[in-house]
Amino acid sequence: MTTPPPRAGDLLLLTRAASVQFVRPVRFRVIRVLDWPTYDGWIWLDGYRLDARDEAVARRTVFVRPAGLVTAARTAPTPAQRSGPTPPGVSPRARVSSRPRSDSRTGRAAGPGTPGAGPPPRS
Repeated sequence: MTTPPPRAGDLLLLTRAASVQFVRPVRFRVIRVLDWPTYDGWIWLDGYRLDARDEAVARRTVFVRPAGLVTAARTAPTPAQRSGPTPPGVSPRARVSSRPRSDSRTGRAAGPGTPGAGPPPRS
């Protein structure tokens, strides 16, 4: 029986059981399984190396044995848990800060009709 390949989004712990290149275990989030020709019992994975907070630190393509892959537990909250619930009909990426923006030149709030939002006076 063969081990099923990982799927996009899976969190893995890559160890020496997966490949000799992993002297120290590496946390890895799978983007995709590549359809590249390889030896029997091996696969190419495209994904991100993760830090201790499960944040991506480097994109990598790795050559591993699926039989040696270990599913990793999530160590950090998911993005939805970090930022709270998203209102219905709003994309999580479209969230807007509640803090007013400031003009970098004057430090005052910027926006249409806001005093100081225009260019600074000439000296």
